[in-house]
Amino acid sequence: MKINKHPYVFLILLHVAIGFGVFVFRPLAKIYFVAALVYFLYLIFKNGNKNNEALLGAAYITGGEVFFRMTQGAFAHEAGKYSVICFLLIGLFFSGTSRKSGIYWLYILLLVPGIIFSAMNLGYETDFRKAILFSLSGPLCLGVAALYCADRKMTLVDVRNICWSLLMPIVSMAIYLYFYTPDTRDVLSGTNSNFETSGGFGPNQVATALGLGMFLVFVQLITQSKQRLFFFVNLGLLSLISYRAIVTFSRGGVLTAIIIIILFIIFYYRKVNVKSKRRISLLLIIIGATAVFTWILTSVRTDGLIDKRYANKDAAGRIKEDVSTGRVELISSELEAFYENPITGIGVGKSKEYRLEKTGIIAASHNELSRMLSEHGLAGVLALLILICNPLFYRIRNRRNFLFFSALGFWFLTINHSSMRIAAPALIYALSLLNVVYEKKTPIHRKRIIS
Repeated sequence: MKINKHPYVFLILLHVAIGFGVFVFRPLAKIYFVAALVYFLYLIFKNGNKNNEALLGAAYITGGEVFFRMTQGAFAHEAGKYSVICFLLIGLFFSGTSRKSGIYWLYILLLVPGIIFSAMNLGYETDFRKAILFSLSGPLCLGVAALYCADRKMTLVDVRNICWSLLMPIVSMAIYLYFYTPDTRDVLSGTNSNFETSGGFGPNQVATALGLGMFLVFVQLITQSKQRLFFFVNLGLLSLISYRAIVTFSRGGVLTAIIIIILFIIFYYRKVNVKSKRRISLLLIIIGATAVFTWILTSVRTDGLIDKRYANKDAAGRIKEDVSTGRVELISSELEAFYENPITGIGVGKSKEYRLEKTGIIAASHNELSRMLSEHGLAGVLALLILICNPLFYRIRNRRNFLFFSALGFWFLTINHSSMRIAAPALIYALSLLNVVYEKKTPIHRKRIIS
């Protein structure tokens, strides 16, 4: 077997090497981040974005954002989102946008009033610039991504390449985590989210990225694993990434992955022919067996603590009273702020101050829906209606995007447990707006032989 004839396998091996290399020599992460930016910028300007290199670059940075943060590879905390925005803006400069994207210009404009009220309401001790950038980088990233992707024609090969770009940095992160915490028993003391098994970084964000990786590998297994080599490589990857996601002890990313995988199965299975349905049914049995094996392995490696975590129990086996781990209280305070200021909202970045004043809790929001309502008021309501309704109306006219419900589901579920702290929900939401076109096979014309 020649690896160069199998670019997918080659890319996986390359990113396995990158993950191990960053573990051995941490400064390599900065070189990796800069190299990724330079490489995709070179492709965009070289080809004039004819092959949607801007979206490929944005997808790659999105997939690697948490890894770059974890290893201090990025030069700023929000560098991932800024890079995604810049890539897509350059792409829009070269290839423009669809007339059907106009509604997302309105969405971006609806974010502006919140900045004005923020200037009036934020306390003097709060850094206005940081508060605005932290709160709006995610929604702005979503707006730009939606402008780029709305009704943009993509072939199945293009969609496959986007999935590859998202997945590869996640492979590097999974390998890094494997070497960072080789024995989970050494760092487990309870059933709470664990920073040590998450590379010393936020378990919620790590689990979200790995959950996305689980979904992407599953899509590869179902759609691109007719060759045995691809099948076994993907099956191994699915088990590795799933294991690393589960042992973060952060449930949101894993449960989101399971839900969007189910959505993908339901809608993809309905579209394929009978022969493909039989093949997929067999694949699901094998994947299911692998999932069971992975869970049993995780249970053994965590001495049963992971079973208690998903049963909402502490290490002693007692049921925890709050299944949301404090998120309900955060949401309640933001909804209260919305009830008090339903028209104008309290201003971008003000919800953290408001929560501290009302409850004494110093915590950022975990829920983008309640944050949009509290900080933007009526403008936030309209913005959310645009984000929810426009893709559904587009789906009525265009049903060819087999990632639609999974992409929209990932966005909605992620912003409800992890807000928009990373670029992933923004970009994945935009993928639901793609106009996927199916290439017609060119008929072979044979000359008639006259005897």
